[in-house]
Amino acid sequence: MNPTTPNRISTGIPGLDDILEGGLVPGRSYLVRGGPGTGKTTLGLHFLTAGAVNGEKALYITLEETESNIRRNAEVRGFDLKGIQFLDLSPVSEFFAEVQTYDIFSPAEVEREPLTQKIVERVTALKPQRVFLDPMTQFRYLASDVYQYRRQVLSFLRFLTEQGATVLFSSESSVEAPDDDLQFMSDSVIELHADEQGRGITIRKLRGSDFRHGRHSLRLTATGVEVYPRLLPDEQVRTFVAEPISSGAPELDELLYGGLERGTVTFITGPSGVGKTTLGLQFMKEAAGRGERSVVYTFEEEVDIMLHRCESINIPARTMVERGTLHLMKVEPLRWSPDEFAQLVRRQVEIEKARMVMIDSVAGYQLAVRGENLAGRLHTLCKYLQNRGVVVLLIAEVSDVVGDFRVTDANISYLADNIIFLRYLEINGELRKAIGVLKKRLSDFEKTLREFEITRYGIKVGKPLTELRGILKGAPEWIRPKE
Repeated sequence: MNPTTPNRISTGIPGLDDILEGGLVPGRSYLVRGGPGTGKTTLGLHFLTAGAVNGEKALYITLEETESNIRRNAEVRGFDLKGIQFLDLSPVSEFFAEVQTYDIFSPAEVEREPLTQKIVERVTALKPQRVFLDPMTQFRYLASDVYQYRRQVLSFLRFLTEQGATVLFSSESSVEAPDDDLQFMSDSVIELHADEQGRGITIRKLRGSDFRHGRHSLRLTATGVEVYPRLLPDEQVRTFVAEPISSGAPELDELLYGGLERGTVTFITGPSGVGKTTLGLQFMKEAAGRGERSVVYTFEEEVDIMLHRCESINIPARTMVERGTLHLMKVEPLRWSPDEFAQLVRRQVEIEKARMVMIDSVAGYQLAVRGENLAGRLHTLCKYLQNRGVVVLLIAEVSDVVGDFRVTDANISYLADNIIFLRYLEINGELRKAIGVLKKRLSDFEKTLREFEITRYGIKVGKPLTELRGILKGAPEWIRPKE
């Protein structure tokens, strides 16, 4: 939180407090806008219950939904409304049955006065510190024209804040009845989204304070609203030594001139089934021997299958999991947004102290991006991990088994500090594999390719294949006849 700003009060949603740089500035008015079902009322309940827990007086003014319905829905989600006062100004059923005529005054003028009086009386008597009004747009129908509506809203918000309240109010915007005027009159605009990209939240303005710009992920759960702030690449930069990390395989370390440095991003690329994940796990096996924690996020392979496969090639992944040096997580890309996934990674790095993170694969992560900029999202995540001194392994699959060499199908290789590639070979009618290094930013590397095998004893890297050419095309030829 910025120490130059006034003390903040919590919204009751930790992720939203982070976006607001510590919470709400007290004594101001906040507009929560969004379509139906985006979570406006639920956000208001978080706001009020957070105040009630701290002993603050909280008032819910409802102009549309009845108090009984609000309490019933809140109970389903586990909200404790004890200590929250209600002013139910929603239409009663008798209103429809009664026949009312207005000979001199319009219906708006007749209904507005008693409504306003009830609000003034309750606020004056209670002197609440938090007020949630749902929805403010109902006042539009109690005003004779736009000018009167704006004056009414401004005077109402001023009355509440002068009484010492922090005000949260919702709006129901539509093409027929836009809420642009409310956005100008409020001190802050919090916008909720629900579209093809999933649920999200954006701060449009926040007078007198900075905030995290952009769209952040939001999820409506059985217990309310959860907000996942967009990751900042320069968040919590740590000082670390970029020392090389050994793979535990001497020949592989020779290729890399010692290993992979801390705080670097490594692409392990190649066609399906060539051994990319296994190669990444080899580095984690060696890290476990040093007592360091590693994390694998698999977007495609099930955890049980990965564990079984590791056991068959002498990588004790199950033991590593039991000892806490390895965490394997299956990620369903259509369930997690990029912001939610970033928070999972942050927890492992900042709380569980993970020193190596593998994402398997880039194609799976791309599904979670849901049409957003893949390079931008990966850049942010990788830069954050680099700044924490984490070794990042990205598994990138190429669709072609043979043919012209490509690092990835997604054109994001510029993000890599290191590129290790695996290729299939056909030698004397037998399918073989080769490994090589294409790029290494912090040191030199071996320019030759070596044969690569996965055996029941683990990975095996052979001698340099100096007598073959055309390996990158997948059609190697001997430079001279094999003796």
